[in-house]
Amino acid sequence: MMTICQLINQQAQQTPHNTYILEESSGRSLTYESLLSSCAAVTQLLAARGLQPGDTVSVVMPNGANTLRILLGAMWGGYCVNPVNLLSQPDQMRYVLEHSDCKIIVANPEWADKLKEILNSFPRPIQLLITSEMMESIPDETHVSNDQLKAFANDLETQVSPQAPALLMYTSGTTGVPKGVLLTQSQLAHNALSIVAEHGLTEHDRVLAVLPLYHINAFMVTMLAPLVSGGSLALVSRFSVGRFWHQALTMNCSWINLVPTMVSYLLEHEAPHVSATQNIKFCRSASASLPPEHLQGFENKFGIGVIETMGLTETAAPAFSNPLNRSERKLGSVGKQTGCEAAVIDSELNFVPDGVTGEVVIKGNNVMAGYYKNPVATHSTFTPDGWLRTGDLGHRDSDGFFFITGRIKELIIKGGENIAPREIDEVLLRHPDVLDAASVGIPDKHYGQDIMVCIVLRPDRDASEHDMRAFCDTHLGKFKSPKTIHFVSELPRGPSGKVQRLKLPEFILSLGQVV
Repeated sequence: MMTICQLINQQAQQTPHNTYILEESSGRSLTYESLLSSCAAVTQLLAARGLQPGDTVSVVMPNGANTLRILLGAMWGGYCVNPVNLLSQPDQMRYVLEHSDCKIIVANPEWADKLKEILNSFPRPIQLLITSEMMESIPDETHVSNDQLKAFANDLETQVSPQAPALLMYTSGTTGVPKGVLLTQSQLAHNALSIVAEHGLTEHDRVLAVLPLYHINAFMVTMLAPLVSGGSLALVSRFSVGRFWHQALTMNCSWINLVPTMVSYLLEHEAPHVSATQNIKFCRSASASLPPEHLQGFENKFGIGVIETMGLTETAAPAFSNPLNRSERKLGSVGKQTGCEAAVIDSELNFVPDGVTGEVVIKGNNVMAGYYKNPVATHSTFTPDGWLRTGDLGHRDSDGFFFITGRIKELIIKGGENIAPREIDEVLLRHPDVLDAASVGIPDKHYGQDIMVCIVLRPDRDASEHDMRAFCDTHLGKFKSPKTIHFVSELPRGPSGKVQRLKLPEFILSLGQVV
């Protein structure tokens, strides 16, 4: 079993002069050799601040080269990092910082005042280190010789255990307080190796890093995977639909990593000539289901094949992926299991045959150690024989491809019939006037539940409720057609960008409309 410490040491030895980070804003690049030196400096600084290996370091920072240096330097030294979601509400952020038992918070200057206000009410002292101080305290390279650095790295490699906690990342959820997912050094390293093998990545590959590092997708796929392949990441501060293709092309990216919302926005924007994107080998989509219409639309418009994948924070990102070979992928599927085992079970926890819908479960070296300080939630999330219950409804076909049809808690039960909300959504997305759509169950005195949909129309389109009903009746049939339809300017989303389906009725009421 490998560790993050070993991955960094290995690349610094094998490809010392290869670029690891290319940062757009500063034009600065960081080689693997410099990364190792930076990691040593971060480790020395944290030790000088009184932290012990295993202590948690919370990081409140946007994307940037300095953010990567801190995250990787802390994990390299055997510390546990807690990247805090910058979209969290103040109460949620306060809960995460307190619950994580962090010993120090590293933040950039714009967060200093907010964090000081939060820390004033804390029951225990926590150090606050602002990145301007960090930049002064951590030079790009340490003031030690190469021989001393190698000796330090080799000693540390034997001290950092594969079972040591490396990442504490809180899931946003739709209700209740966030749960802290605890992942070890070996679990992170295992899935980084799996990602590289699944996508055939080499030291010549570079990914455009537009996703925030406080999400497991970016943390694993764009930050850690290159540590295995020896490749690099082109780091931009945030996703910009207007600059996306310019960034990808001018920074010589060979693959891109997106979420479905970004795919939707890019489809609405002007496309570069297909010949300009010919060096981009594939687009990887994850974090939520990608409607087949959007996948096909993206491939047709940009000439880039899309690999749909799926994973959870609890599985260190991907657990499923479509094949690298484009002809072997299946439209609408999240792919085959990768780096783990996967199956489908019924409500009695029995495995079901291929083609039968049930709950998708996962087991493997990428599955979390558990929820931090939450044994009840940990116990309920695993079956007695150790399978992680994802809460996703789906089935596996005879070829081993998995198809996700919805979430168990989001399932609409109308008159005793199960209806997956995603089925409704995907039909609506076929309408040429619809940009986005989400459906949810609402109480009904006759059926128990009926269907409500919220629709976002494309700019300058004016489809009516009558148009939508006629479309649904034709493509869904009367029984699955929505009882109520609401046109909205946007859908409510959580900090991770996923639609908060169960909050749609509350959202509609907040707009003064009747559910």
